[in-house]
This record gives sequence, C-alpha cells and structure tokens, in this order.
Amino acid sequence: MRTTLTASAVLALGLTTAVPVHADDSPSYGAPEASGAIGLSALGSYHTDVFDDSAAEIVAHDPRTQRLFVVNAASATVEVLDVSDPERPEKLFDLETAGVAAADGSVVEEGGAANSVAVHGNTVAVAVEAADHTDDGWVVFFDTDGNPVNALRVGALPDMATFTPNGRILLVANEGEPNDDYTVDPEGSVSVVEVGRRPASLTQDDVRTADFRAWDEGRELHPDVRVFGPDLSTGEPGTPGRVARNLEPEYIVADTAYSAHVVLQEANAFAVLDLRTAEFTDIVPFGLKDHLEPGNELDVSDRDDAVDIANWPVLGMYQPDGFDSYRWRGQTLLVTANEGDARDWDGYSEETRLKNLDRTAPLCEDSPRIQDFLADNDQGISSVDELLADHNMGRLTVSTADGLREDGSCYEDVHAFGGRSFSIFTADGEQLFDSGSDFERITAEAAPEYFNSNHKENSFETRSDDKGPEPEDVVLGKVGGRTYAFIGLERVGGVMVYDVTDPHDVTFTQYLNHRDFDAEPGTREAGDLGPEGLTFISAGDSPVPGTPVLVVANEVSGSTTLFRVDRG
Repeated sequence: MRTTLTASAVLALGLTTAVPVHADDSPSYGAPEASGAIGLSALGSYHTDVFDDSAAEIVAHDPRTQRLFVVNAASATVEVLDVSDPERPEKLFDLETAGVAAADGSVVEEGGAANSVAVHGNTVAVAVEAADHTDDGWVVFFDTDGNPVNALRVGALPDMATFTPNGRILLVANEGEPNDDYTVDPEGSVSVVEVGRRPASLTQDDVRTADFRAWDEGRELHPDVRVFGPDLSTGEPGTPGRVARNLEPEYIVADTAYSAHVVLQEANAFAVLDLRTAEFTDIVPFGLKDHLEPGNELDVSDRDDAVDIANWPVLGMYQPDGFDSYRWRGQTLLVTANEGDARDWDGYSEETRLKNLDRTAPLCEDSPRIQDFLADNDQGISSVDELLADHNMGRLTVSTADGLREDGSCYEDVHAFGGRSFSIFTADGEQLFDSGSDFERITAEAAPEYFNSNHKENSFETRSDDKGPEPEDVVLGKVGGRTYAFIGLERVGGVMVYDVTDPHDVTFTQYLNHRDFDAEPGTREAGDLGPEGLTFISAGDSPVPGTPVLVVANEVSGSTTLFRVDRG
C-alpha cells in the first residue's frame, strides 16, 4: 500500500497510517500519531526574491521594537524587518558591516560574509568572516536602530554568535575551516566577550579566546572524538597542534551566565565551556546510531524507485548542527538536530559512495555486523556484491575516515553522516531519546511522491543516498507550561514539532511544510525552501499578543516566515 496525498502549500498533518515497510514477522514501525496538543499556522512571509544564494539564514528577534534581524549572506548584510504586523513583515533597512572600524585598528573589509546575528537589549551582534575565511574575522556591534557602535577581532570563520541569558557575555564560534587546498587550517576556538552594558567602550582586551591546545599538550581526548584528515601542525612551540586545528566549533548554547556547550559537528562531539575562565573543560562524543536496531530504519538508495525504509548495516554519526538546551529535574539536557557533515575539500575529502570505498580499502566480508545482516535481512541480500548494488547500499554517502580495521586492510563498519533525527542528550553525553526513523516515515506519508526531495527541485528521493530530510536546526519553546522542540528539515522542508517536556516520554505533535510541490522552486509560489535558522518568540514577547510565534529563515527560497503557535 502506498498513500498518495495532494501536495499543497501547507501540509499540517496528524498522521495515523503507517508507511509501508518490508513485510515480515518483525514489528512494524510506522509514523507516530500526532498529538495535536499545539498547532502551527502561517502568519506572513518576507521574500528577498533571491533563490539559492543564502539570502535568509539566521534570524534573531528584538521584542522591544518587534524587529527581526535576518542574515542575508547573498548581500553580506543583515536585513531588519518590522514584524509588528506579523502578517505583513516589512523591511526597514540593512545592517552594513563593511567599513566599520574595529577596536584593534582594523576595518571590517569588503568581501566578507555575515554569518550570524544575536540580539540582547539594545545591542545587535553580527559575526563576520574575512574575505579569506582562513583569516581572523570580526564581531560587529550595532544598536537596534542600525547604528554601528564598535567591532572586535575574533577567530577565523566566526560562524555563530549568541549572548548568555543575562546578556553580559557574547560568545562567538570560530569554526576555523581550512582553505580548499587544505594547505592552511586555522585553529577552531570560541571568543568570549565581556559585553556589559556599553559595547561602544569595548577594547580588544575584552576578548578572551577558548581554544583546544590543552588536548595537544597532554590532556586525554576521548577516542571517539573524530580527529582526522591532514595534519598541518608545525610542531613549533606556542603554535596550535593537530587537535586545536582539527576541532571546528559550529554552534553554541549558553546554558547559564557561567557555562556553555559547543557543538563540534565534524568531530561528532561537543565541548563544555567555562565562561569564568574562558576554558574548555571537557570534550564529549555523541556516539553512533545503529541503523540495524529496530526503530532506526532509513532509506539508503536514490535508485530503487520506492520508499524503502529498512534496517541496514550502517552506523550513523549524529554530527548535529543547531541545538538547544533545557533544564529537566535539575539536569541540563541538550536537544540536537542531527544533520551530519563531512570534510569535503579539494585537498582532502572523506566522502565517498559505499561502492567506491574499496578505492581506500574493501569492506571486511567477515565483519560481524555485515555477516549478521547477510544472514538475516528483509531485502533478500545474501552477498557483499548485492549489498553494493545501486538499488541497495551502493550509492550511500559514507566516510573513508572511520571504520577501518586496526591493520588497515578493510572496513569493519560503515559510517554515514548524520542521524536523520533529533536527539536528547544529558550534559555527560548519555542519550535519553532519539526520534529514530520518524522523520523519513512522517515525510513519506505527507507527500510520498516527493519523499526525500531536494530543496532546489521537486524530486523523488534524491536525498536518500545522502542525509535524507537533513534536520538542520532545532529551537525549544514553552507553550502552556510544556516544552516543545521545533526542528527544521533542510531538504524536503518543513518543521517537525515534538513535546519534549519529559525526555523519557517524548511525543510527536505536528509536521508542517510551508512548501508547494506543484510550484517551481525559485518562484514565490513554491513557498519556503531550505529551512536554516529558527527562532521561538514566547507569548510575552510576541507580536501576536498572548500567542507564541515561530520564525523560520529559509536559505534556498530566501524567505522568512512567521508561524503562530496555538494550543490544540
């Protein structure tokens, strides 16, 4: 049985019919039933009319002025929108970073890119990378009326900025990615800026830098933290070593005024940051997702012409991008959008298709996991050659950097990028919840003819061989005393909503996709494509009195859309 639904501009679904899976005696893990406790509905959108050029990436909200600050990487600016009438967002002006004088005597240069924006009180902070992204970038401060007030030098490729809850400290994740030839690899770091109440008076001395050099100097690193690729360390005293260069801060959540957690996406780990000392105190791996386990099924092929969500001998690296945190029974819990990301540069790439893995080393035919799968699977596969067929696992994108047997002779395990899910972890790295195969099952029911579609075209399962729906970002919000997670799916589009109030009793609430598959991508009629950044506006700060609002910035369609969040 295959359910066919008419594509529409908005799919807001309470799903009860299970997605077809392989018929056997094993349990059927269908799409979960929506609780309907809350519901999203679109209010209004602002369109840049710039397609597939990252014209709407990260969004921040100022409740005092009811303005949104939206990163437009296409123009290297931040667009300021008036959303006092949320059904008709209106652009007011741009924040221009180029030419702003910095406290160290430098000037923010032309040719850089705005990557992130954060707002607290009357202060807006914009993270700006240098024209050569391996050079140090800046954080530029504005007031909410758009006047530049200061700029400070931070690390290479500042990719994310956020304030602590009290607004006194600004944190900037300096990703420190290599150049395309992989001949230059800056170290990753986090800039810790004591903002206080007067950003205009800040000097470069107010910037402290948290780095990972201690792990090159003898501190023990957990073996599951991925440190791999070319080693460009000089070995000279006082210069960053392999670990310091290899780890790349992606996203920060400031849990309190004194601590923060930092995702290291490619390393499949997170770091714990003490804001009092501006030092990392721990690096914790996220671990691996076993796609042979019931409930962890996935679709691995874009060449089988079917929705085929099944168990496969694959280990998924969670590698979250955006994440958020909340308190539960005295614990800090991390909620992660498990996107996945590879190092893929001209000078070094870990990406390959499974069928091409033997260019490095073949699969170990005596691998226990592979042998277990070949002995008992629903697909009727009995040999490694069959497993490597295009309509099976052959085209799955996997890593060459992981899974090798100790002697390097063959690959014991297959490692794929991302978890195609969202998870809840303790601050010690213990996983309390993972949404398993929910996202693929739910989206398959919502629009089976566009299952695992890309965000630049209306297609059928063109992303099954890669990272599926590709959860990009997650934000938490409280509604009616309960905590909800809102997860944006970068590829097929839309927002998943789950009640995470109790991490041991998580429930699916809604899936809404503000995309029209009957329209051509690149037109306004197609709706929102490529959700990138999400912001939750509480009822007390909302432009809709008494009603929370979710804001989604979409990098492919270049649109920013507001959704009201009503109780069911």
